[in-house]
This record gives sequence, C-alpha cells and structure tokens, in this order.
Amino acid sequence: MADAPFRSWLRCFGRCSSDEYPLEGFLYRCPRCHDLLEVGHDITALGTRSGDTWKALFDARYKRTEWPYGSGVWGKKEWVGPTIDSANVVSLDEGGTNLFWAERYGRVLGLDDLWIKMCGNSHSGSFKDLGMTVLVSVVKQMIARGTPVRAVVCASTGDTSASLAAYCAVAGIPSVVLLPRGKISTAQLVQPLANGSRVLALDTDFDGCMEIVQQLVAEPGVYLANSLNPLRIEGQKTVAVEIVQQFDWAVPDWVIIPGGNLGNVSALGLGFHMMRDLGLVERLPRIAVAQVEAANPLYLAYHREFAGGLTPVHARPTLATAIQIGNPVSYPRAVKTICEFNGVVEQATEDELADAAARADQAGLYCDPHTGVALAVLEKLVARGEILPSQRVVVISTASGLKFNEFKVGYHDGTLPAIASRRANRPIELAARYGDVRAAVFSRDLVETV
Repeated sequence: MADAPFRSWLRCFGRCSSDEYPLEGFLYRCPRCHDLLEVGHDITALGTRSGDTWKALFDARYKRTEWPYGSGVWGKKEWVGPTIDSANVVSLDEGGTNLFWAERYGRVLGLDDLWIKMCGNSHSGSFKDLGMTVLVSVVKQMIARGTPVRAVVCASTGDTSASLAAYCAVAGIPSVVLLPRGKISTAQLVQPLANGSRVLALDTDFDGCMEIVQQLVAEPGVYLANSLNPLRIEGQKTVAVEIVQQFDWAVPDWVIIPGGNLGNVSALGLGFHMMRDLGLVERLPRIAVAQVEAANPLYLAYHREFAGGLTPVHARPTLATAIQIGNPVSYPRAVKTICEFNGVVEQATEDELADAAARADQAGLYCDPHTGVALAVLEKLVARGEILPSQRVVVISTASGLKFNEFKVGYHDGTLPAIASRRANRPIELAARYGDVRAAVFSRDLVETV
C-alpha cells in the first residue's frame, strides 16, 4: 500500500509556477513553459523523522525479504514513490550492488581509498534498472486504475532497452524499443528481443531515434521510458544513498560518473541533496562527469562556463556506445548539479578509455567501455592533482563488462581501430608437452601486472 503520510508529484524543473501534476499520466514537460519536469517531495513531512531514524529504517530494510523493501530502490520507498501501492511495484531486486575496493588499481594511481560502485551487477546488467523499476511501477498503477496504456517506448543505445524490456515482461506490459542499427553490442540487442519487446533498428543514431520517440509518445496510450521522464531519475538517485549507506553513512570526497544523456548525473545530485536536506549527512561530495571525446557537448559547454546553453554536437562513432549522444535531454539538470557540487567535466579519447579499462581489468575488474571513460577521467584528475591521494573516490560503473565482450576481444586481439592495446594479453599456444608448459609458467615475464 502507499505510504499515507508522504506524497510526491511532478513539477516544472524551471519552477515557472507552483503547479503540481500527478505522477500518473502522459506528461513529460511543463504545460506552461515546456521545460523539463522533476518529481517533488514533501520535505517538511519527511523531515518529521530525524536523519538517524531514516538511517535506521533504511539499514533495517537493506537486502531483506519483506516486499518490496529488500530492493535497493524500494527500501527508500518514502523518498522515491510514496504514493505507489506496493502491490503495483515491479521489482527485480535492483540495487544492493557491490562497492568494490579497487585497492591494487588505486595503488597504481597513488590513491589509498578508491572504490568502484558496480551498478552493472543487476538484473539486466546496468544501472538503468534503478530507474526503470519506478517508471514501470507507475505504469502498472496507471493500468490498475483504468488508464489505457498501449505500449511503453524508448530510444536506446542498448542498456535502457534491455531494462525496459525486462521490467515490462515481468509486468505483462507491451514495450517497444528504437535502436540505432549496427551501433550496439550483440548482447544489448539480444536482451530486448529475448524479453519480447518489439525492436525497431533504425538507420540513424541515438539522437535520431529519440526524435522519433518524442513524436510517438504524442500518440494516445504510448508512454515514454527515456530519462526525459523524471520517474527514471527518482530511482537512479538511490545510488547516492546506497553509496553513503555502504560507507556507514559517510560521504566520499569525489564521485565520478559517465555522462551521455545526463539523467544519471542529476539523479546522483538529487540523492545527495535529499540526504543533506533530511539530516542524514552534513556535506556534499564533488562530482566529476566523464564524457567521451566523440560525444562531448557537456564538456564543451563546461569549458565555455555554460555560456550560451547547450550546443548539440554530431556524436561520432565510439567504443562507449551507450554515451554516444550529441543532444542530451537532461542537459539543464546536469548543469545545475555540476554548479551545486563544485563539479568538473572531463573527456577521454578512445585510446584512453580502452587503456584505463584494461588497467583496471588487470586489478580484478571487467570494465565496460563507459566505465573505461570514467576511469580515464579519474586518471587525468589524479595526474593533475585535482584529486588528492588521501581523498575517498567512488567511480560509478554503469554496466556489466559481460555485455561488451566484443570490446574485450578486440582489445586483446589488437583489432580495435586507433587503439594501442598496450596491455593486450593473448593465449600462448603450445604443444601438449610438460617441458614447454613449465617453461611458460616459470618464464621471467610472469610478473605482477597493472
């Protein structure tokens, strides 16, 4: 059932008015000014509980079995969707992902306290599950209350489509995904097909798919699942709460996150703000947004000090396909977050992202290329002294490396264009003779890598 003392609603991100709109419906922009929407919460009501009370409640629920609170998202239900009936929650036990202490990798960089938040250790293999559980739950509640929904639709570079397909399959809701043909990994393409989505592969890029999706959702009963819809951001903000919870409610000094459509950046900021506003923490971290050089509109705007607003770019081909986005819909949200968190924006080349991913892999990770972008930016910030050796740093790993095996194979085979593959590791083919095997095992080049 819904949490009666608390409520949430939609409101204009630009705050052009005090109007409130229900979460349930087909509204994605402000009816007055066409600005983005955000979810509002009654902070006064939430503040009737102390910060320590919220901590104790969230800790008591964490990864337990009482529905739906064992989810890393729904364990914070009052902060996410208090008006959603628990019977309508569509959850796949999202959240609760490993906070990996990257000790060996950090030591190479000169960092004592480096952590990787493994958001890809989830049902569909990416952080998108955190937001999709909220969005599909609201759609299920709309249907339960008599609102016709023909289909839920998204444009995607892979991960959003996989997550949408999985959650809609569980709820029995039709889903449609628009993908740029030939520009996502095989695993990412197969996931929505396996879960029964109608998959449309278009001869365009993500931005082209998104243009068509925004026309589709003007049709009756077609519901938008992209991060233009603020419900996605509500679920994704819980990663900030979970990171701090896993540190026994201590705030890290830095959080580094890959940026494409930029909803995840603003979500991270919302989570930290909510914790501070409600007395769970006293300070905010710095946030670094990592963009790939081939699709870097936020990076370019940052170096203009955001003067003139967003100038979309033509996103060029990149190994980091999920962030190959030249016209990010959540740009205004991301700029607000960067300014509030004393943030920075840095970029990485294809060679830099591949090299950083390989270096981290040799310390026990298995990085997707988008996490490679964040790691390459981490290395740059450390090298120029912006991140200090004593500071606690968390890098958000957005997806499972297992979805990008072609990237790994190409790196170690040395077949990725313009990639030096400095840390390539290939099988040594030998005859089945003990002497040859022993010589290979005891050769002098068998030394610690990274």
